[in-house]
Amino acid sequence: MSVSFEMPTMGFGTWKIPRNITATVVYEAIKFAQIRHLDCACDYGNEVEVGEGIRRAITEGVVRREDLWITSKLWNTYHSPIHVAQACRKSISDLGIDYLDLYLIHFPFATKFVPFETRYPPEWIFDPNAESPGIEMDWSCPMHLTWAAMEDLVTTTRLARHIGVCNFNVQLLIDILSYCTIRPYCNQVEMHPYLSQNALLDFCRYVIVQ
Repeated sequence: MSVSFEMPTMGFGTWKIPRNITATVVYEAIKFAQIRHLDCACDYGNEVEVGEGIRRAITEGVVRREDLWITSKLWNTYHSPIHVAQACRKSISDLGIDYLDLYLIHFPFATKFVPFETRYPPEWIFDPNAESPGIEMDWSCPMHLTWAAMEDLVTTTRLARHIGVCNFNVQLLIDILSYCTIRPYCNQVEMHPYLSQNALLDFCRYVIVQ
């Protein structure tokens, strides 16, 4: 089965999987549970280990790279256009692959840049050693600049086949749809019986955002 252009309905989330077991868990999910969609992120802190599981499955002939749909996410500290491709390449390198099937903006706001060599993943706090540590926003980076850089990942560098967003409400989707050249492929949000988000779901269906 090739899923290069259509996202499988069922995905396997890698958030909060301990790093010491991530490679084995991912490998077994691919081999025994027939998982073909892996949902990853810089902020999860285990993309290297996810890559090890993927590599083992491919090496043993369980799957081919083109059989897998691999998603990752842009963290808040990398929203500046000069950092978007760098962050995408970092995730691709850590995962041990050549491209992403889907790259998502993890949250709809920018925080101050933290270099890879200072701390990776940078997490939420700008400087944990500060006298009063906290989140520090980057007000110089509006979403339209970040989205333009995301579009370049598809059209120019070809690091990602699809791009999308996470945790966007209706108003944010209306905004991005007003200026985008490439529409978001999907809007990944928390949704379950205790948080149904029916209005958001209805709007996404209306504008054909998965």
